[in-house]
Amino acid sequence: MAKKNKKPDRGDLQQNLSEKFVWAIAYGSCIGWGSFILPGDWIQTSGPIAASIGIFIGALLMMIIAVSYGALVERFPVSGGAFAFSFLGFGRYVSFFSSWFLTFGYVCVVALNATAFSLLIKFLVPDVIEIGKLYTIAGWDVYITEIIIASVLLLVFMVITIYGASVSGSLQFYFCIAMVIVVVLMFVSSFFGSSFSLDNLKPYHGPTYDWFPAIIMIVSVAPWAYVGFDNIPQTAEEFNFSPNKTFKLIVYSLLAAAVTYVMMILYTGWLTSENDSLWTTGAVTREAFGNIGLGVLAIAIIMGIFTGLNGFLLSASRLLFSMGRSGIMPTVFSKLHPRYKTPYVAIIFLVALTLIAPWLGRTALTWIVDMSSTGVSIAYFVTCLSAAKLFSYDKNSTTYGPVYKTFAIIGAVISFIFLALLLLPISPASLSLPSHIALGFWTLLGLVFFFIRLPKLRRMDKDELSQLILDTRKKDVEKMLDE
Repeated sequence: MAKKNKKPDRGDLQQNLSEKFVWAIAYGSCIGWGSFILPGDWIQTSGPIAASIGIFIGALLMMIIAVSYGALVERFPVSGGAFAFSFLGFGRYVSFFSSWFLTFGYVCVVALNATAFSLLIKFLVPDVIEIGKLYTIAGWDVYITEIIIASVLLLVFMVITIYGASVSGSLQFYFCIAMVIVVVLMFVSSFFGSSFSLDNLKPYHGPTYDWFPAIIMIVSVAPWAYVGFDNIPQTAEEFNFSPNKTFKLIVYSLLAAAVTYVMMILYTGWLTSENDSLWTTGAVTREAFGNIGLGVLAIAIIMGIFTGLNGFLLSASRLLFSMGRSGIMPTVFSKLHPRYKTPYVAIIFLVALTLIAPWLGRTALTWIVDMSSTGVSIAYFVTCLSAAKLFSYDKNSTTYGPVYKTFAIIGAVISFIFLALLLLPISPASLSLPSHIALGFWTLLGLVFFFIRLPKLRRMDKDELSQLILDTRKKDVEKMLDE
């Protein structure tokens, strides 16, 4: 009987993530390289003003979803938040699949950031990269040099992440500060650019759509533009501050990300006169400020790539650590480094997976990354449903929280709409056929792995699972959910 009541070992993660480090993890992960590469595409689709409005509305919608994350972290400040919350609401089987897709989503973002670095070098100094052509995949030439550059970058960040969350967090903060300085500098300088004109912003809603569809086209990309704010709950066990500050930090990171996106959209818009370049922001920067301006922009992109790599590798490893600790994934993933107290096996495994990516070519990798957005949307949906299930309108309940419950219900509806926009063929943001095939393959692989793990999953003690995942006894969790 004594063994039954013994508290299971949950490991010993170090609590060394400060508020500014956690904010930087979320903000840097939201921005990545996309805010410097995609503005030209968004302007072409929706015009600079409609795109700016759409990206800001998207941030507000993410904040509604973030209410549920903040409320749940306050009650369950544990590692691998998204996995813990899906377990809280729907048990071991649903949490397995939602976390399966989310982990893959994070891994894909890490892989895409690594190949984005090679792509940037290719744009700046093509002669350096285009050496040692190996083959062509989906129209993309793969060179051994770009594989080496991306692989070395991944291995460097693997070492950084193993060294500890405080190292990752402090580096993330300095990367973010450098990125913010460069973005503000470029934005202010754009008013003095040779091609600056407010007339360049016309047509405000783009050449094809009216205001409403132009804005909706951009709103539909919000889950992928802002993926990264949800990295905060994954690291909650390592906070050195009160978890009730989580929602505030998420809001600050989303606001900072929205402002960064809007500044880069307007910067690109009012410097663009006539430009047919594949990378509009780079082309207008070179035209307005020459190669020096392009070098400054490259610094911002490199900082964005580094923050994306760092933030998602950190959060993905904590997600896998939490799943391994519970036994839902192999327990080897819960092994902590004897000196640095980081889940080094999970980190090495994730980097080993991403090292495959540079060999696939950019086009094929983009299909996989587009598909992985589904996993992020599923995590948003399941988290909001779990919060709606936990919080009550009953004043006598210990989980009385009418505001939390209302926001959770609205957040679930928003998440479901985003999921539908991805999966329905009639949607403007629908996945391409190759992305649907990749999604089907990953689902099939998940089912195979699930049925291999099923006998073990069935044998797991519910109370021990609850303590390992939520750091709360099963009877206490049931009492919360029943009230």
